[in-house]
Amino acid sequence: MNNFQTVVSSSWLVQQLDEPSVVIVDCRFQLTNPDWGYQQYLASHIKGAYFLDLNQDLSSPVTQHGGRHPLPNPEQLAEKLGSIGIRSGQTWVVAYDDARMAFASRLWWLLRYLGHERVSILDGGWQGWKNAGYPISDGIPQATPTQFIPQIRSDWIVDYKTVKALSEKDSMILVDSREGDRFSGEREPIDPVAGHIPGAVNSFWGEVTDEAGYLRPLEEQQRLWEKYQTAEDMILYCGSGVTACVNLLSLNLIGRQNVKLYPGGWSDWCSFEA
Repeated sequence: MNNFQTVVSSSWLVQQLDEPSVVIVDCRFQLTNPDWGYQQYLASHIKGAYFLDLNQDLSSPVTQHGGRHPLPNPEQLAEKLGSIGIRSGQTWVVAYDDARMAFASRLWWLLRYLGHERVSILDGGWQGWKNAGYPISDGIPQATPTQFIPQIRSDWIVDYKTVKALSEKDSMILVDSREGDRFSGEREPIDPVAGHIPGAVNSFWGEVTDEAGYLRPLEEQQRLWEKYQTAEDMILYCGSGVTACVNLLSLNLIGRQNVKLYPGGWSDWCSFEA
């Protein structure tokens, strides 16, 4: 259990189903149908997995500012994590979804933001697990509650004022993680304003995985970011601080340091600029 990896395979995870120090979390979600993920979980999930909901568990309520998915209250999230058997600093958490790591990466980033490094994402996600014929269930596991004590890395995030102040600094790269047509303002299906934060560059989060949801090779991850290697600091954002976490995962895999998240993203920026 000491060979910790950021991304793990289904063939590895199936060997851990009876390992009490491993907790599996289903993060499936659809932005257009918020109840869908939990309904899918109730129908079938990886045997022994718990469910965490993007809106209810991995975000706090929407207010005037802060974007569509503000970061969750750390104490409330810590209580929820403890209730499903995640002990801070000890439990190995494996997160999965069926959206090319979009929602699993949010949990991966949040756990590390709260000081818990022992978290991995399942390569290939739910579909890869099913395709392999590995055990699924509709049963809700009985957790042994434990204590999760957050140790917040507050320097991992920036807010609107910080982004506005830094966006013109040459030493800093601001990366918009959304699709290219949303970045360019040709299309905006969710937020009230189209476009991007002035000075930002675009690196679509979907390039981190292939269409089946498997991580692209390390050399391809490095190519995604090679033109930004000279920047001292990087700030990543997306629509609301969710899919940018896939890009943060990619940067973590290639060992990039000094990377921060603007959790409010474009939806927060619009609330000030519109």
